[in-house]
This record gives sequence, structure tokens and C-alpha cells, in this order.
Amino acid sequence: MNEEQHIIEKFYEAFTELDAERMIEYYHDEVTFQDPAFGILKGEAAKNMWRMLCESQKGKDFKVVTSTIEVAEKSAKAHWEAYYTFGKHKRKIHNIITANFEFKDGKIINHIDRFNLYKWSRQAMGAKGYLVGWTTFFRKKLQKRTNLKLSEFSKNLIH
Repeated sequence: MNEEQHIIEKFYEAFTELDAERMIEYYHDEVTFQDPAFGILKGEAAKNMWRMLCESQKGKDFKVVTSTIEVAEKSAKAHWEAYYTFGKHKRKIHNIITANFEFKDGKIINHIDRFNLYKWSRQAMGAKGYLVGWTTFFRKKLQKRTNLKLSEFSKNLIH
């Protein structure tokens, strides 16, 4: 097993255990993370996103399943699925994600998670998600809301 494969396996192992601190040990200080829900996050913001996500899921029915990891020179791709309950209506979510990674200095420097935001919105928001979940307006509003939550979470962190 090469170093990149080891890093990705350990990253998802920590995620399965909702251990954000172990996860972000594999992130370069200048990391860039991107996904449909948060948009682009850099450095501490990307690390804090994992802290917030892991913290919010502790003691709940959250489950991560990683099925394939493909490694190339200085890059990797992983397929993973998340299962959890979302929001006040307690809707069941099954999100299928493809992650792409690039490495620098033995750590993850770029991490892009791709998933079908429209499918996610229909699961998370029911009829409302069905009606507007495919729109740019919805994506921008979601990113604004998730980044506001991340900003509030980050202000309360003590390092």
C-alpha cells in the first residue's frame, strides 16, 4: 500500500469514528475543500467543517461506508456513502459521494466531494427539495446557510 492509499484509508476510518481531529491530521495547512453544500473552503475553515460535522453527528445514526479507493501519482479518488437523519423532520439521507484528492508534502492539499445535490435536497427537504433543489438559487442559499453555521461554530472553538 502506498502513502496516499494509507492516508485516504485512515481519513475515512477516522470519519467513521467521527474523529475530526484525526481526520484533519491528514490535511495540509493550505488545504482546499469543495462540495455542493459548502462550496469552497480553505485551510482552517475546511478543518472546522469536519469538526462541526463530526460534532453534530455524535450519538446519532450516522454511518460512513467507503467502497473503493483508487490511487494515482499524487492523487486519489474514493467512493463513499453517508447514511444519517437530517433536520427537524428527521428525514433519512443516503448520500453517494465521489471524492477526489491531491497531495502535497504527504498530506491532502485538495479535496473535492461530488454528489447529486438535487437527490440530496429531495431526501432532506421532501417536496420543497423536489421543487427547488435543482436550482442555482437553492445551491447558493444552502451554501450561505451552511457557511453561516460554520462561521458560528468556528467562533466558539477554542484552539
